[in-house]
Amino acid sequence: MNLFIFGLGYSCRHFLDSFTGEYANIAATVRNASRDAARSDCEMLSFGPDHTDPGIAARLADADLLLVSVPPSGAGDPVLAAFGDAIRTSRIRRIVYLSTVGVYGDHGGGWIDEAVPVAPGAGRRAARATAESDWMKTAGDRVSILRLAGIYGPGRNALANLRAGTARRIVKPGQVFNRIHVADIARVIAAAFAHETAGVWNVCDDEPAPPQDVVTFAASLMGIAPPPEIDFTSANLSDMARSFYATNNRISNARLKRELNAALAYPTYREGLKALWAAGEGAI
Repeated sequence: MNLFIFGLGYSCRHFLDSFTGEYANIAATVRNASRDAARSDCEMLSFGPDHTDPGIAARLADADLLLVSVPPSGAGDPVLAAFGDAIRTSRIRRIVYLSTVGVYGDHGGGWIDEAVPVAPGAGRRAARATAESDWMKTAGDRVSILRLAGIYGPGRNALANLRAGTARRIVKPGQVFNRIHVADIARVIAAAFAHETAGVWNVCDDEPAPPQDVVTFAASLMGIAPPPEIDFTSANLSDMARSFYATNNRISNARLKRELNAALAYPTYREGLKALWAAGEGAI
């Protein structure tokens, strides 16, 4: 089985760390193959606004499975712009596209599932929703959409932020987020590849929680005092950081568990942070 990956980022690298032995050949794109750290388990090819490796077309033609994590831009999905026709007529049997739960827009803290229509508004979320639709039009029943919640894992978590002195306990009353450990993302990608039919699944934990609670729990594991609470209105956040607080939803993962039989190793942030702490994250 041959695997091709568009966008060998954080989640896809962790997927390969766990499942590289499942595939005979693996090729993946990075923004600059001569600059990014090489891996022994896959061929790395450049794909970006400055250069597209001519070898991509041949590797894509040989692929049985395709994993896509390249984000869309205001101009559309760059993968489909460059290779949409080739993907449409390819022998690829399953495509997994990594999207975001942000496509649902804001539901005021209510519980929502995949039956809720996307309502992303404008900007990055709207581009994601358009990209989802374009992938479905291009690949039909071969494409599975995974809508990811806030990603955390090794090197990217509240423990590491506390150690670095960058953690902030920002409080916006009533605000909650779902999260997902990168190891659970890897398991769900594998499950989606193995599933007999395509679909749309929310990939998130069981417990949407206030962001300040996560920082407080991480500090308790480290045996330190958490940083002081900061009111959202005076937090002086960047536009991107502020955009994360523009939606307030409780995301259901019931379909994920029911249809993909995907049992989460880290059903809440507490299990995830405990495991990261045991592995040495946040040590001072």
